[in-house]
Amino acid sequence: MTTGGNPTFKVLVVDDSNTIRRSAEIFLKQGGHEVLLADDGFDALSKINDFNPQLIFCDILMPKLDGYQTCAIIKRNAKYSDTPVVMLSSKDGVFDKARGRMVGCQEYLTKPFTKDQLLQAVQQFGIVDQGAK
Repeated sequence: MTTGGNPTFKVLVVDDSNTIRRSAEIFLKQGGHEVLLADDGFDALSKINDFNPQLIFCDILMPKLDGYQTCAIIKRNAKYSDTPVVMLSSKDGVFDKARGRMVGCQEYLTKPFTKDQLLQAVQQFGIVDQGAK
């Protein structure tokens, strides 16, 4: 789906499920993107400054720090306030989507997702000005 002419993005995937993290990593790398994995919100927060992701996929239901809390903390940092966050969840409820928007997420992807859905989400944010990062 992605050709050599498409831009490469640095993508952070935050999920407590090893299966989801690995699937996302494979799909994104096949799309030509650079991927960093984090297994919970604290792990993501400890890695984000070194990696400087251009897009973040974040699971909602995680131990310690859930996806809403993680997204809110990321968005409070001026450096990442414009970085798109896509929430990942097995639930597809209106309340979950609304709560995600309240903490600053731009999109919502229901698990299990396909390779096409994941890459389409990345391309959707490909128009974001990456020169400022």
